[in-house]
Amino acid sequence: MSGVTKVLIANRGEIAVRVARACRDLGIASVAVYAPCDREALHVAAAGEAWPLAGNAPRESYLDIAQLIDAARRSGADAVHPGYGFLAENAAFAAACGAAGLTFIGPSPAAIKAMGSKTAARQAAIAAGAPVVPGTETPLPADAPDAEIAAVAARIGYPVMLKAVAGGGGRGMRVVESPEALAGALRAARSEAATAFGSAEVYLERRLVGPRHVEVQLLADHHGTVVPFVERECSIQRRHQKVVEESPSPVMTRPLRQRMLAAAEAVAESVGYTNAGTIEFLVDAAGDFYFLEMNTRLQVEHPVTELVTGVDLVEWQIRIARGEKLTIDRARAAVPVGHAIECRVYAEDPDARFMPAPGLITHLRQPSGPGIRDDGGVAAGFTVPVHYDSMISKLAAWGSDRPQAIARLRRALDEYEVRGIRTTLPFFRWLLAQDDFVRARFDTTTLDAELAARHGRPFVETPPEAIRDAVVATALEALARARHPAAASANGNGAAAPPASRWTDIARREGLR
Repeated sequence: MSGVTKVLIANRGEIAVRVARACRDLGIASVAVYAPCDREALHVAAAGEAWPLAGNAPRESYLDIAQLIDAARRSGADAVHPGYGFLAENAAFAAACGAAGLTFIGPSPAAIKAMGSKTAARQAAIAAGAPVVPGTETPLPADAPDAEIAAVAARIGYPVMLKAVAGGGGRGMRVVESPEALAGALRAARSEAATAFGSAEVYLERRLVGPRHVEVQLLADHHGTVVPFVERECSIQRRHQKVVEESPSPVMTRPLRQRMLAAAEAVAESVGYTNAGTIEFLVDAAGDFYFLEMNTRLQVEHPVTELVTGVDLVEWQIRIARGEKLTIDRARAAVPVGHAIECRVYAEDPDARFMPAPGLITHLRQPSGPGIRDDGGVAAGFTVPVHYDSMISKLAAWGSDRPQAIARLRRALDEYEVRGIRTTLPFFRWLLAQDDFVRARFDTTTLDAELAARHGRPFVETPPEAIRDAVVATALEALARARHPAAASANGNGAAAPPASRWTDIARREGLR
């Protein structure tokens, strides 16, 4: 292992800010990179220095391996932190960093490759003795006749899931309820997977009815030590994407936790894993759990684990990368202190099926106070761009128990002010007041079912072209408001305020506000 004295952060937004702060805590220099639209972004100011990238398109900026390696070389960085998303789970990027003499703050290229394919990860889990959901162990052949694939689905048993072999975030994923729907879903899943991940490979898996999504964060050093942490519950999902996460799981028992942590540790050890990673499981109504996949990176929801364990996961990523031994007490890592809940706050319009809503932030007031943590990546005056994920921040609350965590998060959501763009804040204010959430009566299908009921139709994935058109229209509208504030109602800061969200009206009608 080499020393880590200067880290290039190959990412943007709130995670780049988070890594820069961890570097500062450790007395390590940090280097930001930025696309032209991110010149005034918060992560640029958070790092010690910043280097420009060529273009705004992801392939011209944060996905351009050659540019990132060159920025590291020219800045004198000796290590690279990929954050999450973009190239964080790209084995070629990790290998390129090593070839350039840079320490990659993450797992080895071999581990990324082994666990990056969901079918290969299933095979590793089986070899490690972890239970898996019944399904295909290899990708479905691209030239296989529909009838042959239908026969495989029938053996697995409906409903089934079509899943992209590469990638994540719900892309390339389709639920198939009947044989008649299989052919169309297969075409759609392959097309979406090819667009999102450059690979059209998909596989089949039985869809569990009413499962909960529970995951285990772990750290592993280069000296053979693996430390699994108390689980996170991530069942509040919209279109297979996590919306709210918490730790510990409200339905966890001590025996189940012990088995789940042991399975996660075994899977990590089976591939010689190092650094931070997450083993994801599904838990059925009977309390049985099944390996789902492994994320070979830091997770968006890592703050809730940090809040209930007191461990700085990003700091330990860096310390592991420079060869240090883990000194975390395994027993304490597996037992939560209190309860933490996180909301992912996005620049999205919850009144328009959560379409991205980029634009100029004219006013921002982030909440604070006891038990509140807001990992933000924007500031007033910043324009949320159309090119990237529209996350504004991760708002988390800690309490001595779950009711206190909920109460604090509600208070923080009420204090949170963002003007100039639409956000998901009104939706979260409504969600956290729902009785099913308060009583933890939910699974991975609950939110989509609720949204479908309110919209009067299934809440299906919005076509990419529709998202593109909506984003362009929203951006043009926001630009017009910024240029001609007098033409619209002012919000007190000289800029137009979007109309109030209907989720606020819904909450009032239901007596929640």
